[in-house]
Amino acid sequence: MHPGKIRVSAVKYANTYPFMYGLSETGFDKKVELSTDHPADCAAKLISGRVDIGLIPVAALPMMKEYHIITDYCLGAYGKVRTVMLLSNYPFEEIRTINLDYRSRSSVSLARILAKNSWKKEFFWNRTSENFDFINLPEYEAAVLIGDQCFEYENRFKFRIDLAEEWYKFTGLPFAFACWTSNIVLEEKFLSEFNDALRTGLENIPAVIEKYGKSGVIRGEDLRIYLTHNMSFDLNDDKRKAIKLFLELLSRL
Repeated sequence: MHPGKIRVSAVKYANTYPFMYGLSETGFDKKVELSTDHPADCAAKLISGRVDIGLIPVAALPMMKEYHIITDYCLGAYGKVRTVMLLSNYPFEEIRTINLDYRSRSSVSLARILAKNSWKKEFFWNRTSENFDFINLPEYEAAVLIGDQCFEYENRFKFRIDLAEEWYKFTGLPFAFACWTSNIVLEEKFLSEFNDALRTGLENIPAVIEKYGKSGVIRGEDLRIYLTHNMSFDLNDDKRKAIKLFLELLSRL
């Protein structure tokens, strides 16, 4: 077993509220060293060994020397997810450049996979960094944007494409954006407690909304609909199939 506390990196978006609630309500958060990060940073920390467990983008899995998907839960969606969007003020046919959210790995890879396999269209892909202005895009440009900001920014754009919905149309499968992954083998007892803690959050969505739904970008009823209708948290066979297909298509990019 790892000396000292197990280090865990979670995602700092509303889709992770049920997990955070479960970890704190059960007191499991006291047994680990817990931090919250953008998805790409969760991945970077796990890959470099700065944490032992991360809720990491599935696109980061091939970059790991050793990985174990350790819980029954993930961040996924059947169709519209609302927090992984392609946004533009130009019709899709006119878009030439797509700016990729620096906070993301899976979603930017998803956009490229859809462009190649489903949309059959070529773009210039631009990687962004922290100070990038996602609102004032030049002519014929779009942005892949992830997370809570989608709720904030979507109304500023004329055209919006939900990438999870596009994947569902293309494959008939849900999408799994991120799953709980470790870079070491962990004890069964620890894993079972961790899994139970996550389940506690998912079984108490009204309490999750009560706790987190008054601050942040996605609030109240919007948050309830997002967590119960848009998000799908079970890492079921469909989502495992989707991960396998996604990684296969990713390797061919």
